[in-house]
Amino acid sequence: MIYFFADDHFGKHPGQILHEQLPENLKSRMLFQENEWELFESGRWVADCELLVLHLIGETCGQPMPGEGALKAIQEYVSRGGNILLLHGSSAALWGHAWWRGIVGLRWVRPKDPDGVEPSTHPHAPCHVSLAKTRHPLMARLQPMDLEYDEIYINLEQVNPVTIFLTTEVEGKTFPQAFETVNPSGSVIASFIPGHLPVNTQNPVLVKNVVEFVNYLLERR
Repeated sequence: MIYFFADDHFGKHPGQILHEQLPENLKSRMLFQENEWELFESGRWVADCELLVLHLIGETCGQPMPGEGALKAIQEYVSRGGNILLLHGSSAALWGHAWWRGIVGLRWVRPKDPDGVEPSTHPHAPCHVSLAKTRHPLMARLQPMDLEYDEIYINLEQVNPVTIFLTTEVEGKTFPQAFETVNPSGSVIASFIPGHLPVNTQNPVLVKNVVEFVNYLLERR
């Protein structure tokens, strides 16, 4: 089973919209929940989880920070080599927990960060998302994208080595937009940042790229 937990991201519902765009062969093996945390906190999902997908930022959108139950469940899942796909700002899904802040590769840094790191930023503009220069086999399955006006998450903090797949330019500087890090247990944590407004989360190329990440992480089990 694929478990997909999302918040409504300030009423834009990007996780829900992305879920609706996915092909039936993935949706038929996926449980999606928005703004519902009982299952996530319980850890009951760990036993049969093929892939964990998150589209949430802890302590935003009127939602609480995922607590110790969610943290312990993810720790168990990662220790077993379970893979995670973090969409948009979900590298901050459990940003209140030090263990989580240290495993996500590049992290979206919230204001009043517990580690005292300067917050990340999100200018708003249309953008072109390019393929990075890497020989990783996933690259043959990804496509560049032109996205409409939206927030662009940049200035993340690097906490682990990463392989970068997608980038964009903002004011002449290049920033990662999709990447992966591999933990000692073999757990792959991939992040796919672009897009949160419906005009972009319904973009067929963006959806296809998300599908390729999902399939790649399922294959890496």
